[in-house]
Amino acid sequence: MDDEIEYTTEMVRVLRINESKTIAQREADGWEFVSQRPLTLRTEMTFRRPKRKLPKGLVIAASVGAAAIFIAIVALGITSESEEPAEPAAEESLPTVSEPSETPSQPSATATATAEALESVITPDNHAPLRALLELGDYCDPSIEDFAEDFAGDTISFPANIAAITPHGSATTRYDILMGSGDYSETTARGPAFQFRDVNTTSDLNYAGALPDSVGTGTNLSITAKVDAYEPDSCLLLLAPVSTSIR
Repeated sequence: MDDEIEYTTEMVRVLRINESKTIAQREADGWEFVSQRPLTLRTEMTFRRPKRKLPKGLVIAASVGAAAIFIAIVALGITSESEEPAEPAAEESLPTVSEPSETPSQPSATATATAEALESVITPDNHAPLRALLELGDYCDPSIEDFAEDFAGDTISFPANIAAITPHGSATTRYDILMGSGDYSETTARGPAFQFRDVNTTSDLNYAGALPDSVGTGTNLSITAKVDAYEPDSCLLLLAPVSTSIR
């Protein structure tokens, strides 16, 4: 049908606190909100808007032009064939030998993606803002929220320690793990109050190497995780685990 509307659809993931803001911004740009699907700490939102259609006259003109080009190409091919000399009589064919390619092998897409992912990991050695963050003496310092907003979704890696483990709600095998920067100390703490929320202590932490017999308060870790969100009321900087190892 000529009147049937075709749509362009897009999906975006946003922090839950930004749902209303995202819908308003998208609608101002001509998008229509369709649906949303809640994730652990974010929401996957679907939007659509009508595809732009070319004026009918322009479509017809483009079609006519394309047909003319096609006819010209066919005519040129026929002329070229008529001007080519007749092929000589077939000679006895000789076996061919395949020569090894001199083109160096290219790395696979998976290897390239892995290398790029490793290069993009933020560490205290290659990133001054993270280094300063881990040295903070106040876990509610205003700069923590700025860091979380600037680097949301980025992957960071640093030495950490478990300051506390508590059950997540009424769960018996899922926990909220509170972590500090550097080695564990009973008297001092540095950096933000990092947290892995609603995780088990085995598969969710994605251990590099053998699984530890146990983890608990005082365990020193090396963690690689994605920056998720900062909660100003609790001063918690939420992380999503990517890889964990025991130090």
